[in-house]
Amino acid sequence: MNAGQRSGVTRDASALPRRRERGAGTVLALAVVAVTVTLTTAAIGVTGAWGARQKAAVAADATALAAADVAAGRASGEPCARADIVARANGASVTGCVVAAVVVSVEVSVPYLGWEASAAARAGPPGSR
Repeated sequence: MNAGQRSGVTRDASALPRRRERGAGTVLALAVVAVTVTLTTAAIGVTGAWGARQKAAVAADATALAAADVAAGRASGEPCARADIVARANGASVTGCVVAAVVVSVEVSVPYLGWEASAAARAGPPGSR
C-alpha cells in the first residue's frame, strides 16, 4: 500500500482541479499587440493631421506674399490668380482671396484623409494695414 491509501485519501488525477489558465499568456500578448497597433495608428493619424495643418499654414503664407507682390505692383498679373498658382505649387487650394488696396488676405486648404486642413494669412507692404 502506498501512503495515500493508508490515510484513506485516494489520489485520482481526475479529482484534481483543472488549470483553466492555459493560453492566458497568448491572450494577454494579443491584447498588448492590439493596443499597441491601435495607439500607433492613432498617433500616425494625429501626426499626419498636424503635418497637413503646417503645410496649409506655409502655403497660406507663401500665397499671401505672392499675391501681395502683385497687388503692390512688384509682379504682373492679378493677385488672386497668382495666389491660386502659388497655392497649387504648395499642394493647397485657395478657398478665399480678398484684395484691399495692397493688402491681400487668403485662405487655403490642404486635403488629408478625407478631411481638409485650412489656414489663413494676410500680407502687404511694410506699414500697410
